[in-house]
Amino acid sequence: MNIIESYKPFEIQEIELVTWKQRPIKNNFFELVFVKSGSGTQCINYNELPYCKGSIFLLPPLKCHSFTIEQPSKFVFLKFNDSFFKHKNTITIDRTEWFKEASYILSNYNQLPGDIINSDIDRNHVASLIEMILQESRNYGASSINLITSLMTSVLEVLIRNIKKSTYFEIPNNSDDRITKMLTYINENIDKTALLKVENLAEVFMMSPTYVSEFFKKQVHMPLREYIIKAKLKLVEIRLLNSDFTLTQIADELGFTDVSHLSKTFKRYAGTSIREFKNNGEYILLKRASCTPTLNV
Repeated sequence: MNIIESYKPFEIQEIELVTWKQRPIKNNFFELVFVKSGSGTQCINYNELPYCKGSIFLLPPLKCHSFTIEQPSKFVFLKFNDSFFKHKNTITIDRTEWFKEASYILSNYNQLPGDIINSDIDRNHVASLIEMILQESRNYGASSINLITSLMTSVLEVLIRNIKKSTYFEIPNNSDDRITKMLTYINENIDKTALLKVENLAEVFMMSPTYVSEFFKKQVHMPLREYIIKAKLKLVEIRLLNSDFTLTQIADELGFTDVSHLSKTFKRYAGTSIREFKNNGEYILLKRASCTPTLNV
């Protein structure tokens, strides 16, 4: 069976499986997995950890993943991208700005296998919210899109809260605790150029401007400016593959002078043009992760 690319902004599926079969859908969106029953092993990029009833996983875009089922398992799969939160019929709050931060955090935490929730209270919250989404989808379908969107927003807020409690990006071993806070601040404000200036970082973290750059490079083994550029370009990749943002919008949002500046910077650091990445991004990212995509099952 050939892989079929899904363009739906939101899908939900509840299914019970005895054995795992590679699904014929490109995971070019975020996917939340809730295990209602059963046990086995989850794998992301050849790293494995066990799962059981109540486990909650986030499968970021374009990551190789699978499940080895030991006991018959009932899964709930919720797939979504940014278009879902910008639905034309949505009459509640504008979630565009919110999803900008959410998509960066969801895409850049340490994407290893294992449960994403570290609180029993939050696990119960997510389980209840998912059950409400299932009921709304079954009973009301498209007419309940506004409520489902609100419920999904709540689910992601809980996920983000749990991600933020841990380090969602890699930190060198034996590093200064201040670097964790600084990296968190940078990543959460990556689209706010003024806040990323050395002078502002110095004020926020009570350091001299000269020491900020020296401290950062010593801890992260990379110049501050280079880290910020690479962090922005990672978000550019997310936008290119998982949103309908134009290049002009992306450049404006992330503080590039114009599309030309964005394109040249992307080419320099990513080693490929934006056009090539848009056409073959999934394979570029999978290769970058040393993961070969399966095209036929």
